[in-house]
Amino acid sequence: MVACVALAVVVVARASAPVRGDESAARKVRRGERATKDDADDARAQSNRRANVLSAIGNTPVMRVESLSRLTRCDIYVKCEFLNPGGSVKDRVALRIVEDALASGALRRGGLCTEGTAGSTGVSLAMVCKAMGVECFVAMPDDAAKEKSALVEAYGARVERVRPVSIANRGHFVNVARREAERARARDGVGGGYFADQFENLANFRAHADGTGVEIFSEIGAELDAFVCACGTGGTLAGVGVALKERKPSVKLFLADPQGSGLFNRVSRGVMYTKEEAEGKRLKNPFDTVTEGVGINRITENFKVLLDRPGMLTGAVKVSDAEAVAMSRFVARHDGLFIGSSSAVNLVSAVRVAQSLGPGHCICTIACDSGLRHMTKFWDDEYLAKIDLTSHDVASADSLSFLDDDTVVTAARC
Repeated sequence: MVACVALAVVVVARASAPVRGDESAARKVRRGERATKDDADDARAQSNRRANVLSAIGNTPVMRVESLSRLTRCDIYVKCEFLNPGGSVKDRVALRIVEDALASGALRRGGLCTEGTAGSTGVSLAMVCKAMGVECFVAMPDDAAKEKSALVEAYGARVERVRPVSIANRGHFVNVARREAERARARDGVGGGYFADQFENLANFRAHADGTGVEIFSEIGAELDAFVCACGTGGTLAGVGVALKERKPSVKLFLADPQGSGLFNRVSRGVMYTKEEAEGKRLKNPFDTVTEGVGINRITENFKVLLDRPGMLTGAVKVSDAEAVAMSRFVARHDGLFIGSSSAVNLVSAVRVAQSLGPGHCICTIACDSGLRHMTKFWDDEYLAKIDLTSHDVASADSLSFLDDDTVVTAARC
């Protein structure tokens, strides 16, 4: 697994801000001198240099999903966040949280940063902390894909896997992480222990408002008609949404929500409720879904950014596990795009939004992470069969028949 992490870092080093190097081809042209092919090659190489792993976070490409675009007669793009060095969109959040905490004095180098997470934030936080001289502790539910805890440990962080319970239970992974930070702070003083608190920490929202959303608009431009993504913390949809609305107020924002989560009902009906929460229906997990990292049954501070701004959200889409599983297999087979569960939820919703808006529109969503950290659950057909979840036939590149017939975009009431 350590080798996989190292390979991922090598493979995904990509463009952002250049570092100073030899004289560029552009500078020669401005002086009236001829720029050679070697000059151009040197300029490209310099633009891809990075000072360290942290400077490789962000500026991920957007990619048009050809199969879905052709079938909907819209342009459907994904922001390829799996190309961040830590492998997910959470790299941005982890970096902003730790930077802000160090700047404020709430955390110091050599101190302990803790987080409760279903996995991806833990991986990103472990990477960022180690690169910034901070120790890291991650608590996560013991039913999360084992790849995630293995990745966190590969970075040298401590992991505690706990039973999935309600957030009201002191044994919930978020509460476990909070207490670990409190113990470190009591022992080592201010800066010795810091709870990242990604759900309520608005550094999460700011990472996307200042970064992801700005990049999307720069990459796609004014032709963008809509943005849709699922929420766990709510930081991505809130941050990207605010950034896009500031640049093009007519951009429509949509929530994608997996089965078992209450956000769809909160946005579309004004009530935070899902049928799995009914008496006698509650399973051992907070959400009855195979997806990880998205879906929630409470309103976070990051999601409140959307709710506190009337008219921000246009609508919401509910996505079944069967649809998400089938979508992941469809784009892997027909687009060479290997995605995780939350990314699949996002792509199902992007199709629904495209269908609701009609041909000729441009929709963007997030490919949060790749399928590599979902191999033992979401991408394991034997595991899925045990929970009576088998993928629809996705052999045909000319049909979206694997999507439910009765799923539509529901207008927002918030």
